[in-house]
Parts: sequence; C-alpha cells; structure tokens
Amino acid sequence: MNTLNVLLGRIKNAKKLDFGNVLSDCVDLFKKVWLQGLIVLILNAVLMFPLVFICYLPMIALGLLSPESFAEEGVSFSELNSLSAFMLILSIVLVVIVLVASVTLGLGLKAAYFRIVKSKDFKLSESDDYFFFLKKRYLKKTIVLGLMMIGISIVAFLMLIIPLFYVFIPLSYMVVVYAINPDLEVSEIVKVGFKLGNRKWLFTFLLIIVAWILSTVVGFLMCLIGIYVTQQFINLPFYQIYKESVGFEEEHAINETGTPTE
Repeated sequence: MNTLNVLLGRIKNAKKLDFGNVLSDCVDLFKKVWLQGLIVLILNAVLMFPLVFICYLPMIALGLLSPESFAEEGVSFSELNSLSAFMLILSIVLVVIVLVASVTLGLGLKAAYFRIVKSKDFKLSESDDYFFFLKKRYLKKTIVLGLMMIGISIVAFLMLIIPLFYVFIPLSYMVVVYAINPDLEVSEIVKVGFKLGNRKWLFTFLLIIVAWILSTVVGFLMCLIGIYVTQQFINLPFYQIYKESVGFEEEHAINETGTPTE
C-alpha cells in the first residue's frame, strides 16, 4: 500500500478528538518551539523586505531617467513614451515574480517550521534547518505547491467569499502534509490536505479561534511585543490535529517497540 492510501486510510478512520486535550497539547508544545516560531517570523519579514523593494525598482529608475513621466496626471497608456511603457510592463512582470517568490518563501519557511516542531515534539536529533524546503532538493516542489495553492485561492475567490473562507483550512493542512511527507507528489499533498481539512474543518476552525484569542491576550499582557512571540501558536492546532488524526511513523514505532525512535 502506497503512502497516499495509508494517509487517506488513517484520516478516514481517525478517532474523535477531545477539544480540551488538543488545546492543552498545543500549549505544551508551544513552550518547546516558541523560539523557533519567532525565528521563522523574523526570517520571513527580513527576507520579504528586499522582495517588496524589487517591485519599486522600475518606477525608481523611471523617476531618475525620465522625471517628466510623473509630471502630469491622467496619462493614458497610449500616451506613454517607450521608456515609461517598458518600465510599466517590467513592473507588472516583477510583481508576478515577487508574488511567486513571496509565496514560495512563506510556504518553505512555514513547512520548515512544522518539520522543526515535529523534531522537538519527538526529541529527534535533526537540526533546525529553516531553509530545508527552499534548497535544491525540494525547491521546485515548493514552487509548484505554492502556485497550486494560489490557483486554489483564486478559484475560491471567484466563487465568492464563502469558498475562500472554507479552503483556508485545507490549504493550511497542505503545508503540514508537505512538511511531514515531503516526498509525496504535489497532487497527493493537495488531496490529503483537503481530505483532512474537510473531515476536521469545524473542529479546526473552533480551535483556531480559541488559539487566536489566547495568543492575542497573552501577547497584549506581554506589552504588545509579545504578540510576535505568541503568533505562531495559531499554527500549532494544524500540527496537533494532524498528529492525532493521521499520526507519524515515530508514533507507530513507539507503539510497536515501547521505546521512541531517534
């Protein structure tokens, strides 16, 4: 039986979860990984800044080379000079490239975070590799999965707000599935993410609301700056529900041998 069928079978036969126990487990887990979560947020912010700046380079260059292009308002595309038209087209191209790069970066860092969470949870000897999914081995798959998630979001948006609101949870599970099963095909990751998201949608949604309230309140009590520390707590329910519903090979090894694997 291949990995996809195993995962789908576990989701189908997943046990009923206890809300209080899952929330408590998330709190215990957060105590182990709060620093790693903060590092991911900092890396994402630091690396995103130059990407956003790139989008403005054509306009900055146009302002330096042809200041008169910004002298008049209401100029139509047909009235633009060749330099202005070229810079406008270049800006659009760069925005698309930066969008793809931003989604890839965010997906890669978030997947790496869940991989680190699993490592801390099971006390594995793996290093905290925050760029694991942005390296050569998985970069292409990270890009393709990111584009797939963008496509799903666009389709859901075109179907009005409710579908977009609904697919948020399956999309989030895709990141966890990718982090734990990086060798699955992109189509298989999407399938497992939707399967688990559909089955545990309401439970996940309610848990996220409670997690958001807790993280916000605790963050405010830590003089606002604490919000950055507690923000990643909102993502832990996805990991914990996956763990309880699907499980990991480490857990099955523990059940069979009575001792955890390293």
